Amino acid sequence: MTPAAADESSPSAGEPLLSIVVTIVEGGAALERFLAALAAQQDPPPLEVLVPFDASTGPLTALRAAHPTVRFLDLGVVPTARPPASAGGQHELYDRRRAAALAAATGDLVAILEDRGLPRADWARQAVRLHCGEPAVIGGAIEPAPGRLIDWALHVCDYSRYSLPFVAGPVPWVSDVNVVYKRRALEATRELWRDRFHEPAVHWELERQGEALILAPELVVVHHRRPAPFTRLLGERYHWGRLFGYIRAREMPAGARLLRALAAPLVPFVVLARHAAVWRRRGETARFVLALPILLLFVAAWTLGETIGTLTGRP
Repeated sequence: MTPAAADESSPSAGEPLLSIVVTIVEGGAALERFLAALAAQQDPPPLEVLVPFDASTGPLTALRAAHPTVRFLDLGVVPTARPPASAGGQHELYDRRRAAALAAATGDLVAILEDRGLPRADWARQAVRLHCGEPAVIGGAIEPAPGRLIDWALHVCDYSRYSLPFVAGPVPWVSDVNVVYKRRALEATRELWRDRFHEPAVHWELERQGEALILAPELVVVHHRRPAPFTRLLGERYHWGRLFGYIRAREMPAGARLLRALAAPLVPFVVLARHAAVWRRRGETARFVLALPILLLFVAAWTLGETIGTLTGRP
């Protein structure tokens, strides 16, 4: 999918230093809040904001009129392997939208953010400052917004390793919910993300090329989640875990995939222990214990999906 049909009538003025690819996850009010947060950035560098959308999101007519300097990229109908309304289909749409916008971005630095992850007022300025050095990939902190216990549990599952406090430096993982790349990193991996952006595959390839993934506590977004039924959230855990298993399976020989699958019953307990250590440091042990039944179900659903994706090699 390419942004050939994109609305190019309203690009940002001047040559951008920082391009920001906005992944529509919730749309509507969440996207409006996000764009307002970008517009309110303090002392920002020259920015290019790209919002890829498709037939499943609707035309975004009002938002396009309200934000004339934002590049809204109309991708039309994007085919997906799974139904577009399903968790698996939704993730595929996110991946394909990101890929189309990355191909269209013109900045020396290119960021990926989500509409439900609001950047702090100094985010853009910090992104450029941090990239004055050599690292080609810099991820940031992802903090939970106030919400229900179930929303907090989801945050624990997805973003514990990116929750403050942490020490800046090289890490095995950064998240495409809050990441900024030098252009050289994207050009070096273009064949991997040309059609669909898979964060783990891109980052593993960059590490093989000698690049480090840096996590920086100054680069902060606050993640908000719209309430959703518990059954839908479990399905999301399963399908996203299965996608990760599929991506990792492409990097592993058959024997290693089998060993991973055999170890699957232990995975939820190892993962929960790691999460517990993070939230103990934040002084939130009581909340973690209260959320433990929900966390166990979420982690089990992810592990089941990851195991099936690893064994079958299918997303």
